[in-house]
Amino acid sequence: MEDAKKINKKHKVGDEIIEALPKEESFGRIAAQTAKQVIIQRIREAERDMIFEEYKDREGVVVNGSVQQIDGKNIIISLGKANAIMFPSDQIRDENYYIGQRLKVHIKEVSQTARGPQILVSRSDEGLIKGLFELEVPEIANGVVEIKNVAREAGSRTKIAVATNDPNVDPIGSCVGQRGTRVQSVLAEIGEEKIDIVLWDEDLEKFIVNALSPAKTEKIVISSKDNKAVVFVPEDSLSLAIGKNGQNVRLASKLTGWGIDIEKVEGETDEKKEKSSKKSVESDESEEKSVTVEKEEIVEEEAVKNGDDDAEKLEEKLDDDSEKK
Repeated sequence: MEDAKKINKKHKVGDEIIEALPKEESFGRIAAQTAKQVIIQRIREAERDMIFEEYKDREGVVVNGSVQQIDGKNIIISLGKANAIMFPSDQIRDENYYIGQRLKVHIKEVSQTARGPQILVSRSDEGLIKGLFELEVPEIANGVVEIKNVAREAGSRTKIAVATNDPNVDPIGSCVGQRGTRVQSVLAEIGEEKIDIVLWDEDLEKFIVNALSPAKTEKIVISSKDNKAVVFVPEDSLSLAIGKNGQNVRLASKLTGWGIDIEKVEGETDEKKEKSSKKSVESDESEEKSVTVEKEEIVEEEAVKNGDDDAEKLEEKLDDDSEKK
């Protein structure tokens, strides 16, 4: 205000003052070039900050991208305004990539570096599965159905636990969709990977039974001290409960957050067998609380219901969807 009063004593707070700058000698060539470089650098820094803020807000989201470059074992993905890196550990096993390929990726981490924002994306983590279901299932997007947890071995098998507070909504059916239409899009994006959709339950024993499905269970012994559960299964379900190379029990353990040991029921008397039969019926009912989905099963089911022609059309659609992705 003191400087303004020196120009005109009548000036008051809020007035606008326009003052001509004194003429300076022309900048030399070097000085002009330096000024230009500083301005360009500041603009680039501002652009980098904007990109960082934009993608930092989208951390944890599944987005569309295209393969821009293959740099050794690393895949450079174009997200539009920025490029992202997909390291080998974030790639689906046996999945082949090529320049221009369009695919969906999960934004795993965004960090600021001296060279600008670094965006790490993944196709092998649980976030991709969760994000794909959020895109394909409206009930998940609006919060009616909740994904409680995901356990995944990328390229092979995934288990996903879902739940709802709405008694009128079937969470598993919502994820599968009519004639499997919703889960088809997820399967088309991840190739030959199988998906087990199971019902989450606050009762730990029931949740473990669901997580081990389609295997039948006889009895569960919980050890809260060790955070472990011993699950007894009939002999004919032993290999199914354990899974190929231990995959089924390994994923069930990861899904529930509990260590799970599988034991075979031995030395059954006739009375025990009768009780075992009753428990098997209960275990059969638990199968309604889970579903395993893969592309081949959808096609086979369509063949049974509507004939081979419709099945062939559905398989072509799945393959087309996969290519478009």
